[in-house]
This record gives sequence, structure tokens and C-alpha cells, in this order.
Amino acid sequence: MQFKLPQTKKIALFLKENANRRFTAKEIAVAITDKYSDDYIDKRKNARFEGERDFISQIVAEIGAQKQGILKQSKHIKWQDTPRPRVYWYEESDGLGCGDSLKNSQEQNLLSSEHNEKKHNVSEHDLYPVLIDYLHSEHGLYCLRVDEKRSKNNLGSGGNHWLYPDIVAMEPVAQKWHQHVKTCVLQGGGQSVRLWSFEVKKALTMGNVRKCFFQAVSNSSWASEGYLVATSIVDSRVEQELRMLSALHGIGVILLSIENPSESELLLPAQKRSVIDWQSVNRIVEENTDFKDFIDLVSNYYQTGRVRTRDWNH
Repeated sequence: MQFKLPQTKKIALFLKENANRRFTAKEIAVAITDKYSDDYIDKRKNARFEGERDFISQIVAEIGAQKQGILKQSKHIKWQDTPRPRVYWYEESDGLGCGDSLKNSQEQNLLSSEHNEKKHNVSEHDLYPVLIDYLHSEHGLYCLRVDEKRSKNNLGSGGNHWLYPDIVAMEPVAQKWHQHVKTCVLQGGGQSVRLWSFEVKKALTMGNVRKCFFQAVSNSSWASEGYLVATSIVDSRVEQELRMLSALHGIGVILLSIENPSESELLLPAQKRSVIDWQSVNRIVEENTDFKDFIDLVSNYYQTGRVRTRDWNH
């Protein structure tokens, strides 16, 4: 039986072979699963992965969880948390003069300062179009904004507390299927769409992480997949808390890059639900006009199998 290198060792070797170049967890995941493809054959076949995207997202999540193990492979392996996305690299320090090292450090501090200042000046509402751009380009989702101001509030103050998310999305999984397959799925009651839900926050800290997470749990319980989205996670303790809560409640976490949405990081994949909670969907439809419009578009896709892109927020 052929010996398989531990994943942390694979990552360390990849970084060393590409010394002084910085890589995101996603770039590392793609590289090592391609180079050591035989080692990942069985994992790729896991039934819970609907495609390559899900598989790579899992490897990305593992890289984040194995951070300390990666750093232990060599004193030359470095990582940087801010500005996000997190990057890893193998630093050949002997090849850099003291002046170069100081210059690199100063440049990085300047970038971090500018990055943090930009984040500070961005409102939560400014993040919605950035997230929608990322979701459509990277995940093929069709998104709508849900505005809490378009709710009836018939139940009085607090009656709709944590009822609906900031962004909702439809994934038309059957869009490229053969018409015969679509018919079989439709007649057999199969799943031709998946509905996603996103709660957006600027930053997650130890002071707000549980409140934000359970807000996402509350307003995303109806969806096929629910996510908490933020532009920054202040320290490793917050990330550890998120990993524990995600494992317990199935809500995923996305780290959104303001400057380059395509570099956003799906930090923790959501647990996929096979059944949409239509009773909860109906409750939200009765309260919010934007959400009603969303379900109207989903209904139209069910009936026609077509998506009119002009009806969505991208």
C-alpha cells in the first residue's frame, strides 16, 4: 500500500517549491488536490459533495483548521491574517537582506492600515452588492436583497425579529440538465432548485459572534443552505467559535473581500438541507414584499425552467 503524505506536509512542500510567493487557502487546495490527485480519489467520491466546488471548499476549510499543523512543518512557513483573505508562504529569509525584510514588513503594515481604514468607512449596506457579485460570479446564484423596511410588521414591535436575512438566492441546479431529466425531476418531486440565505455583518468579534451567528440560524432555517457573511474576523478565538457553532447548527461562514469579491473565502461550508421548509417560507412571504418577489421568481423558474436575468440583483 502506497504511503500518503499528511495534508499538512503536502501544503508545506507546495509552499517550499514556490518559495516567497503568497497563496490563499483556495489556491493551495486546488494545487495540492491536482498534484496529489490519487490521494483524493476516495474523498472526491463522497456523496455529500455535489461537485468539484464543494470538494475544494471542504479542503479550504481543512486548511484553515490545520493552520497550526502547517506552521509546525517549517520555521520558514509564514501566514498573514489581515488584510484578508488569509495567505500562506514559504519565506527564504536567507535570501533577503535586513533592508528588504524591513521594507516588506513596512509595506505590509501600510496595506493593512489602508485596508482596515477602508473597511471602517464601509457600511453594511455597501456590502450587499459586493456579496451579490461574488455569489453570482463564483457560485452561479441569482440573488435578491430583502429590505426589512418592506415588511408589514402586522405582529407589532419585535414580531418579525430575526425573521428574514439580508440576501436570498436561487441556485437553478437543473438549468443545464436535459429536458427529459428535468421532466423526471419535476414529476417525481425532485429538487430542481436550491434556495440560499445570507446574513451580512461588517466584522465578527468575541463580543458579537454568537449573537450574529444565531441571527443567521434564526433567519436561514428555511433554506437549503444558510450563511453568515463578514468582511473580517478579529482573531483566532472568533474563528474557533465559528467552527464549533457551524458544526452544531450547520450555518456556513463566508469571509467577503471588499476589494476583490472573487477572492472571498468560503471559510466554513454550510450543511446542505435536502428539504426546504416551505411553511417558514410562507411565513416570510406573508410579511415581506421583497421575499414575496423572490419566491415569485422561484415559482416562475419551477414552471418554465427559465431565468430572466433582468429580474435579479446582478
